This record gives sequence, structure tokens and C-alpha cells, in this order.
Amino acid sequence: MNGFIRRARGIALAGTLVALWPAGTGRAQTAPPFSQLLREAREAPRVTALDADVAQARGQAEQARARPNPSINLLAENFAGDLRTNARDQQQTTLQIDQPIELGGKRAARIAAREARVALAEARGIEGRIAFATDLARAYAGAEVADRRIALAEDEVEEATDVLKVARALVAAGKEARLRQVQAETELHTMESDLEVARAERFGALARLAALAGSPTPYSGIAESLIDRMNAHPASGPVDPMQSATVKLAQAERDAAARAVTVQQRRATPDITAQLGVRQLRVANGPAVVAGVSVPLPVFDRNRGNIAAAQAELQGMEARAAAALLEAEAGTRAAVALIAAADKRGEAARRMLATAEEAYRLARLAYEAGKAPLIELLSARHNLGAARGVILDADIARFEARATLARLAGLSITGEPVQ
Repeated sequence: MNGFIRRARGIALAGTLVALWPAGTGRAQTAPPFSQLLREAREAPRVTALDADVAQARGQAEQARARPNPSINLLAENFAGDLRTNARDQQQTTLQIDQPIELGGKRAARIAAREARVALAEARGIEGRIAFATDLARAYAGAEVADRRIALAEDEVEEATDVLKVARALVAAGKEARLRQVQAETELHTMESDLEVARAERFGALARLAALAGSPTPYSGIAESLIDRMNAHPASGPVDPMQSATVKLAQAERDAAARAVTVQQRRATPDITAQLGVRQLRVANGPAVVAGVSVPLPVFDRNRGNIAAAQAELQGMEARAAAALLEAEAGTRAAVALIAAADKRGEAARRMLATAEEAYRLARLAYEAGKAPLIELLSARHNLGAARGVILDADIARFEARATLARLAGLSITGEPVQ
């Protein structure tokens, strides 16, 4: 087992020990195991925003059930003016109540449309939670990948340091030119620079993970190897594209658009206003009851534009729902193929690593014995580093494919349902 893998596991073990250390000891905060972090992240701002959207839709659905409010009118006639031309005894006072009455099923259509909006908000919430769980897993794995890149860079620095020591010894013994030592020193400085870049990337990865999880302070490390945990379990089983959260969201958007068409069609029917009042005549012995009905004439506005717009939106949503289903089917097949390809790539990379390690060992022995030039040793070391990088790249590719498959199945990367 090479030093890169040993160091990566050592980092994960150290993170676990820090996570289990009692609180209040002043030690840096470590991200807990992924499943625990996912549970704790339910209060993250991104998840809270999804809950707020659902609450907003429910409030609007409740408001849709409200009926139009009545209005009260108080009218006075003949209470002022020129008394010579306006008889003072004809003063009238009318108290009237106007009640709008919705016709054509407007209220029922409005309620159904708002309930469809609630279902749409809930579907968006589920899809958003699944997307959040996937992004959180990618951020967690990103921090782990950064740790592994540091371990790889540290091995590169260690090996470049060993090469430089050998080069210096050979130069001192007069068996190599000074140029070989300078080449080895340049190689070491390059590896040290790569190591510093890897450390900076790790800091950024941990900061992004903390921000996504809603932690007020950046993490100093992670408590487990999510990639190793994922590799220890089989990928998600067969995925039914119709059960994909993305497909269900598209269907909910289509249903909401269909309800909106009905609302606009119902609005084309004019409403009436019923009027009922009491009129007090000064010359009469008692009040008089007045009643009436106000009916608008749909001469100029028949809501045709809004109906056409709603129907066009419905057509677009139907097309998006069909596209979402096709994409889910293609995504499932692609993810399964990519997982298989990543597995084969990883197996080939591990065989290549064994060959590269042996080639580096032989090249170093030959160089120390003065039987091979430095360029061959540097080439062998580069091939060894490339082999280690291919293994890491295969792990990343497998992780991304399994993350996509888990998202299509509505699960977290570790197989837990996302609520």
C-alpha cells in the first residue's frame, strides 16, 4: 500500500478522533460523518428557504377560499341646494349593501389552482432537498479529495527530496554534473508549490462545505471517508424515471399550468353585484326597501389574451415534462454506464500503479548505481504520480456517477431517503 493511501486514511482517522472529542476542549470543529451532517443541515438556509416557499403556497391556497367582501354605501339626496327650485321636503337618505357574486365557477377554479400550487411547491421542496443532499455530498467528497491530493503531493515532495539527496551525493562524488542537482532541485520546488496549492484548495473546500451546511465557522476536517464508505456498498438499485423528483416536479408544473388555464377561462364570465338597501324619505311615514343587480357587459374585455397566454404556458410545461422524463431515462442509463466504466478504470489504474511503483524502484536503484541517467528516474517518478492521480480520478468519476444515480432515485449518496 503506497504512502498516498496511508496518509488519506490517516487524515480520515484523525478527523474521526477530533469529531468524537468532547465539546468545549477548544479543538477545531470537524465536520461530522455525512449522514449526521445531512440531518443537522435541515436548518441550513437553503433548506429553510424551501420550507418557506411551501408555507407561502399554503397561505395563498387558504386565501383563495375567501369570498368577496360586501361594501356598505350611505347616500344622501336633496339635503342642500337652492330651496326655491329644490323642495326641502324631498330629502332622501339611503343605506345600501353591495355584495359581489362570483359566477362561472371562479372560486372553485381559484381554489383548485392554488392547491395545485401547493403541490408544486411541495414537489419543488422535495427536488430541492434531493439536490441539496447531492450538493452536500459533493462538497463533503470535495474536502476528502482535497485531503487526498495533499497526501499525493506530500508523497511527491518526499520522493523528490529523496531524488535530490541521491543527486547531491552523486555530484559530490563526481559521478554526476552539477546540472543534475539543479534539475532535481527544480523538480522539488515544483512539487512543493503543488503541495501549497493543494493545501489552499483544501481550505476552500472545507469553507464551502461549512457554508452549504449552514455552519457559522469553517470546518477543519472531515470525520469519515465518504468515497470509501460509498465504495463499500453497491450503487442504488434500478431507478424508475417516473419516480424521479425532477420528473414529478415537471408534472406538478404541468398540472399547475392546466389549473391556471381554467382560472383564466372562468374569469371570462362576468360577475354580478347584488344590491339591497333601506331608503328614508323625509315626507314618508317609514323607510322604503331598495334592491338591484349590477351586471358588467363583456363588450371590450373577454380575457382572451390571458387565456391564450395560460394555454401557451401549459403547452410549454407539457413539453418540459416530456423532456424531463427523457432526460431522467438517459441520465439513469448514463450513470449506470459511467459507474461500470469507473470501476474498470479503477482496476486498470491499480494495476498501472503496481507497475509504476516497480518501475520507479528499479529506476532509482539504477540511478543510484550510476547505470541510468536522472531523466529516467524523473520520468519513472512522474509515471508513478500519474498512476496515483488516475486512481483518484477514477474514484471521483465513480462518485459523480453514483451521486447522479442516487439523485434520480431520490436518495442521498449513502442510500438514505431524503425527507
